[in-house]
Amino acid sequence: MKAISLLNETRQVQLIDVPEPEIERPNQLKLRILEIGICGTDREQVEAGYGEAPAGTDHLVIGHEMLGEVVEVGKEVKSFRKGDYAVLTVRRGCGQCAACQSNRSDMCMTGLFTERGIKGRHGFETEYVVDEQQYAVKVPAELVQVGVLTEPMSVVEKAIEEAVALQAARIPQAKAATWLIGKRTLVAGLGPIGLLAAIALLLRGAEVIGLDIVDEGSKRPDILRRLGGTYLDGRKVDTATLDARLGQVDFILEATGVAELGFQLIDALGVNGIYVMTGIPHGDRPVCITGAEMMQQIVLKNQLIMGSVNASTLHYAQAIEDMQKAKAKWGDLLNEIITTRLPFQQYREALDLRSENDIKTVLLWDKPSEQV
Repeated sequence: MKAISLLNETRQVQLIDVPEPEIERPNQLKLRILEIGICGTDREQVEAGYGEAPAGTDHLVIGHEMLGEVVEVGKEVKSFRKGDYAVLTVRRGCGQCAACQSNRSDMCMTGLFTERGIKGRHGFETEYVVDEQQYAVKVPAELVQVGVLTEPMSVVEKAIEEAVALQAARIPQAKAATWLIGKRTLVAGLGPIGLLAAIALLLRGAEVIGLDIVDEGSKRPDILRRLGGTYLDGRKVDTATLDARLGQVDFILEATGVAELGFQLIDALGVNGIYVMTGIPHGDRPVCITGAEMMQQIVLKNQLIMGSVNASTLHYAQAIEDMQKAKAKWGDLLNEIITTRLPFQQYREALDLRSENDIKTVLLWDKPSEQV
């Protein structure tokens, strides 16, 4: 079968032939890949040759945002059957720490985890995959058109869950289920993560302001406004004056991966606010910050700054639930986050595609059985 792989010898990404996987244990299921989302990690793998192949192999199959259809299940699999749609989580635990032993490899304490398509384990840019049912989450048929967004949505779900849990624990009378209602939130970066964060926050009753550096009439601000959010063009505002312009900002979610901006936006955070960073900057350019002033603000305003990465099966399930709510509230608007679909043979074009109106590019591997 075909697979898009990073080759050890050349550190180049190529379409190669690999053996088709088979079920080897009774708790496994086999999926036919339908769609794979392209993200910044995939593009970095192409540009920088980033990625760690499984031990004893000469290549790494890339891809970690997927949607598949179950074609076979092991005899101990009870939650899935042939024809179900499903997504697989990315990280596999070390098996040693308490987090991984509790099926929370997203919080691995040893760093000895593996990640499908990224670190030590083959990914999903291929025709078929096999995995254990504990890493699979069912996707309802009505979400097939957007099911490939489950992984980035799961990152959002975890970030928000962690933030509201911390706020509920430290602020009198705050409750995790209702803390965001009426709160002013700022989402920095309106790519897939940012727009999905806007959806999740709006569903929880928050006011959402989105910050990006694209034109007012382009696709990302348009989707945000139709959801009910407000757009700020980062090229036309001074981040140092955002706090005065916006007033009390209770929650910031950073999804830009730009280190300098990430630190600058701390200034916009309000009293008792919480700031979650989800972007992963690359490169080694130094960032200058007003350290004393920033520390004073964080301390005197009781602020929290935290990072959040990866997600558990629980967050994947929450992602599915919120996408169902989004479909009920906004119809097919969620579909518009996927701006480009290309056959997998055009993977180089997909990996190179970057434009103001491109939000999420998806590679097509096959069609759902009901569409064949």
